[in-house]
Amino acid sequence: MHTWVPALLAVLAALLIAGGTVLRQRASRASGAVTAGWWLGAAIALAGFALQASALGLGTILLVQPLIVLAVLFALPFEAWADHRHPAPVEWAWGGVLVVCVVTFLLVAHPDPTHRRADDLVWWGTVGGLVAGVFALGYCAERITSSHYKALFYGLVAGALFGVSALLIKAVVNQITEATLKPLTNPELYLFVLVVVCAVVAQQKGFGAGDLQTSFPSMTVMEPAVAMVLGVLLLGESLAVSVPTALFLGIVLAVMIRAVVELAKLSAVRGEEIEAESAACAEEQSAA
Repeated sequence: MHTWVPALLAVLAALLIAGGTVLRQRASRASGAVTAGWWLGAAIALAGFALQASALGLGTILLVQPLIVLAVLFALPFEAWADHRHPAPVEWAWGGVLVVCVVTFLLVAHPDPTHRRADDLVWWGTVGGLVAGVFALGYCAERITSSHYKALFYGLVAGALFGVSALLIKAVVNQITEATLKPLTNPELYLFVLVVVCAVVAQQKGFGAGDLQTSFPSMTVMEPAVAMVLGVLLLGESLAVSVPTALFLGIVLAVMIRAVVELAKLSAVRGEEIEAESAACAEEQSAA
């Protein structure tokens, strides 16, 4: 399978995920409840996840996940349209840095596809331990009173769970290609559904904590980091590069993470400004 097919599917998935996320955020901020707009955004994001699953079935996690990060970039025009404005130059600048980093990583790294999988004991021990640790973070988040740290913990929880879901998606899709009915008898499918539901709940709780500048960046960075590490450890995915090239790619990944964080922070700042303006308008209307 040519790598451009899963790459194209991943880019389209990132586009749909970005649009669906913006719709859900705007609908939640407008009313504070789950509305028709929220469900529309959820449906669009679900279509994006379906494309992501197809991409993971055809390509490696090390190929697909860096492209899914482009959802942060694609959200720029959607947010600008929703806010009736033009993206700021600083947004385009960090967006350009993100694109350059993603393209450089994929051109230099050449991720090797593999059908190898770790032993069941290693597989379930790693995934189970990670999920247990993530739920422990969620428990800590519930007991924290600081909105900053609550948002941070929920962002980490959501990002880690979405990262685990990427691994489970690939496992389920691989099973479907091998035997049509086999996934229905294996626990990966049901664990995937549970993980995704918990990730969405944690994401909403992170947004509800009121500190988007913390929850959004932590979630956005955590997802590809967890997915790529699990892809290497449990699926045997690797990069056919020398040590100097690996160091160079590490720098590229660090810059890419910085670009994602900056774009996520800018989005979070706008979100808080919108909420403040909405609250001010509501106070003026109630005073009148």
